Amino acid sequence: MPKLSVCIEMFWRDVPFAERIPLVAQAGYQAFEFWSWESKDLAAVQRAKETAGLAVAAICHEPGNSLIKRGWQAELVDGMARTAQVARTLACPTVIVTTGNTLDDESDEASRRRVVRHLKAMGQVAADNGLTLVLEPLNTLVDHHGYWLTKMAAAVDIVQEVNLSAVKILMDVYHQQVQEGQIIANLTQYAREIGHFHAAGVPGRTELVGGELDYRGIFKAIDATGYERYVGLEYRPLLAEELSLAQPLELLR
Repeated sequence: MPKLSVCIEMFWRDVPFAERIPLVAQAGYQAFEFWSWESKDLAAVQRAKETAGLAVAAICHEPGNSLIKRGWQAELVDGMARTAQVARTLACPTVIVTTGNTLDDESDEASRRRVVRHLKAMGQVAADNGLTLVLEPLNTLVDHHGYWLTKMAAAVDIVQEVNLSAVKILMDVYHQQVQEGQIIANLTQYAREIGHFHAAGVPGRTELVGGELDYRGIFKAIDATGYERYVGLEYRPLLAEELSLAQPLELLR
């Protein structure tokens, strides 16, 4: 079954950031992930990671949410180089990139061409550093109004045109269920292009148990594709963290 990672941005929100890391291990997990790195005490994160014996599954590219931005290729490539250095220090294999919002004064195709160009340039830096850069579609119906990339098929078209093994898709099951559904069909069809997963319950982006998604079945479907990377738990727990995080482990049994 898939390996699980805990997104510590979403858990133990009242605990200092680096102090959340040993709590991941105490909850029975072997990996964690987080979003922006520029605002973090990376030395403290590294120390806590090593002490707890955990892996870092993913971090986000800095500057974030700017893949679509005009005249920004140099900044994106420089940011990829800096992010790659952080990822290599943390032995983190995966970097997440998001597009930003639709530009209303240009066609969708013009935006798409720019996104492809930027991903090619950034993806080469990722490849040179032994990393996987994952492009994330998000939902616009509940959480990210105006975001440019929403559908799995559109993300697949972009990644296939970039044509670098280092560039793949982050399939966030929560976002995709809200936006278009077809979770198992899409993850099965596009398995070769997926480099990371996120998981949360629908509705509400809370626990995996009790909503409209059958995560036991989803995990089995992911496993059936031969996927060997991480599934990040990126949800807001309603239960105490130790009780909430016990549920996904039970779903794997």
